[in-house]
Amino acid sequence: MALGFGGISWSFILSNRLATQQKSLTDAAAQNTKLTAAQQATDARLDLATEAMKNSLGVTQQRMDTRSAALQVREARGEQKTARLATSQQETEGQVAEVSNAVTDVKTDVGGVKTDVAKTQSDLADTNIQLTSMKGDLNGHSSLIARNGAELEILKHKGDRNYYQFTLLRGEKQQVGTVSLELKRADSKRSRYTLAVYSDDKQYEKRDKSLNEPLQFYSGKEPALFEIVVNNVSAKNTVTGYLSTPKGAPQPVVVSGL
Repeated sequence: MALGFGGISWSFILSNRLATQQKSLTDAAAQNTKLTAAQQATDARLDLATEAMKNSLGVTQQRMDTRSAALQVREARGEQKTARLATSQQETEGQVAEVSNAVTDVKTDVGGVKTDVAKTQSDLADTNIQLTSMKGDLNGHSSLIARNGAELEILKHKGDRNYYQFTLLRGEKQQVGTVSLELKRADSKRSRYTLAVYSDDKQYEKRDKSLNEPLQFYSGKEPALFEIVVNNVSAKNTVTGYLSTPKGAPQPVVVSGL
């Protein structure tokens, strides 16, 4: 009977131990389930964080690539600008050199012109001494006259009057400048002549005049002093000379051919 009681006791003890171990196993399984769930949640968060990091790294890489490409473009543009600037500088230097050479040439030309002008002025000064000053037939007004073609060119270069050369045939009325002239008489032996002047609807007759004598009259709305000088009287009833008018006097009208 004692053995039977002992067996029952031992069975009860084993049963309690099994129950305890079973509870421990159950608790361990539950804990393992929690740990597994926590691990899964952690894995999920890690996956999300990894994906977010990948996306962030991708965006950052794209930005870096974009910036790198933009920098390359800027560098290329900078190199192009530098090349253009270098070319432009070379062209500018070339143009400056050309202008400098042109200025040097102009200075040389100006120097030559100044020399020519000085010589011309000197020649004119020497010639002015040789030019004849004659009293005109109007109020004794004196003026420089030209006795030949060379002296007439000198007077033209002075630039203070207009000069119109003429050759008149006796009996023929001819326009000279803005007036008309007509040779009435010519005496080649005595070198005397008579001519008529038509100006402003008026007629002036210059009788028995001599060579190189200034024949003076006033003409124009604002009367200006005109002069006629005859340099030669030929045996063929012709005279040659010139008409002199002030620079401000009216100019003859030139009609172009149709």
